[in-house]
Amino acid sequence: MKNTPLSIRETMFAQNADKQLFEQAKSYAFAYMDEVNQRRVFPADQAIQKLTVFDEPLPDTPQLAAEILELLDEVGSPATVAQTGGRYFGFVNGNTVPAAVAARWLSDSWDQNPALYVISPTVAKLEQVCEGWVRDLLGLPSETVAGFVSGTSIATMCGLAAARYTILKNQGWDVNADGLFGAPPIRVVASQQAHGTVFKALALLGLGRNRVELVPTDAQGRLDVAYLPKLDANTLVILQAGNVNSGSFDDFQTICPLAQSAGAWVHIDGAFGLWAAASPTKQYLTKGIEMADSWSVDGHKTLNTPYDCGIILCRHRDALVASMQATGSYIQYSENRDSMLYTPDMSRRARAVELWVTLRFLGRSGIAELVDGLCDRASQFAEQLAANGFHILNDVVFNQVLAACDTPEETKATLAAIQASGECWCGGTNWQDKPAIRISVCSWATTEEDVDRSVQAFINARSIL
Repeated sequence: MKNTPLSIRETMFAQNADKQLFEQAKSYAFAYMDEVNQRRVFPADQAIQKLTVFDEPLPDTPQLAAEILELLDEVGSPATVAQTGGRYFGFVNGNTVPAAVAARWLSDSWDQNPALYVISPTVAKLEQVCEGWVRDLLGLPSETVAGFVSGTSIATMCGLAAARYTILKNQGWDVNADGLFGAPPIRVVASQQAHGTVFKALALLGLGRNRVELVPTDAQGRLDVAYLPKLDANTLVILQAGNVNSGSFDDFQTICPLAQSAGAWVHIDGAFGLWAAASPTKQYLTKGIEMADSWSVDGHKTLNTPYDCGIILCRHRDALVASMQATGSYIQYSENRDSMLYTPDMSRRARAVELWVTLRFLGRSGIAELVDGLCDRASQFAEQLAANGFHILNDVVFNQVLAACDTPEETKATLAAIQASGECWCGGTNWQDKPAIRISVCSWATTEEDVDRSVQAFINARSIL
C-alpha cells in the first residue's frame, strides 16, 4: 500500500510527539554555549558572506524542519556576535544568566500572553512579585507600579506618556479625548547628553525634539544644575542614571526637590545605571531617585536577563493606566493584576518569567555582586589601559570607560584594528568633540583574564599602526 504524505498539521503533531526536533535544537544550543568563549567576538568576513544563503525565494511547499534547523545553525551561528562571552564591550548589551536562559526555554513552551489575568494567572503573579522585588531593590516608593515592556526605549515612552497625561490633566485638558491640537504647552527640560531614545520618545508623543530646553553638562556628562531653568507645574524634567558614554549620574538629590517644589514631573532614564541602587557600594550614585515620578530600566543590560526585558516604573498608577488606555467590549478585567493596563501593547511575550528567575536566582546579595563585578572589571580596564599609555577620558564610576590614544587619527585607527582582530569588540563614540573608544562592561562572564587579554588587544592594535 502506498503511504499517504502527512499533512502539515499532522507533521507538527508528530514533531511535538517525538521531540527529536527539540533535541536537535538543544544540541546546537549546547555546542554554541561550549564554544562561545573560544570563537571570535565579531564574526569573520567569511562567516558574514555565507549569510547570502538566506537570500532565497519563499518556498512554495513545506520544508523539512530538521534541515531548516541545521541550516540555521550551520550558517547563522558562526555569524553571530559573541556577546554572551566575556570580551564583548561594544554596546551596553548584557549577557544572560544561565538560569534565565533555561527559564526562557520553558516559558517559550508555555507561550503565555500576559495581557490579562484570565489569560495567564501564572505570569500575572510573577509580574506582581517582580514589581515588588524591583521596587524594593531600587528603594522606590511603595505605591510604585511596573509595566514589563521590550526595553528602555518603550519604557521611557511610557513614563513620558504618563507625564504628558498628568501635566495636561492638571491644566484641564484630556489628551486621550482631545489630542494635542490646541492643548496647553508642555515644557520639557533635559540634558544636552540625554540618550537618543529620549528624543525619539518625545517625537513619537508629539512633544517635539526641537522644543526641548537643553541644559549644558559638566565635564562628566552630568546635567549642570547651575544652568537648570526655573521649573513650573507644566514642566517635564528628564534626568539620567548612567550617561551612555561616561556612566555618570545626574544630581538627583539637588534637582528632584526643586522639581517637586515646582510641581514638575521627573522621569529618570536609568537603562543600565538604575541598578546601582541595588549595590551597597554604588547606592550613593542614585541617592534621591525615590523623589522622581517615573523611571525606566532594562533587565537585559546590567541585570543580565535575556533580551527583551524593559521595565517602566511609575509612582502614579492612575496616570500610567490612563496614558496606556485600553478598551474593548471583549476585554475581561479582574480583581488581580491585568498587565495590559501598564504597557502600550496587549499581546506580548511573558518576559517577566526570566526576570523573576534572574532575581530569585541571584538574590539581593548576588545582584549586588553582579553589579560590583561589572564595575570592578571596568576599573581594571581603565587602570591597565592608563598604565599602557592610553588616555582615560572619564571618571570611571560605574561600568563605562572612555579611552583614547594620543591623536584622534590614532584613536580611530586603533579602534578599527581592535574590531577587526576578533579578540574583543568595543564601540566608538565622540566625547567632547573628539573620537573615543567606548568600553561597556556588561557581562557576568567577563573575568580578570578577559580584561587582561582585551587590554593586550588594545596594545597590539595600536602597535601595528
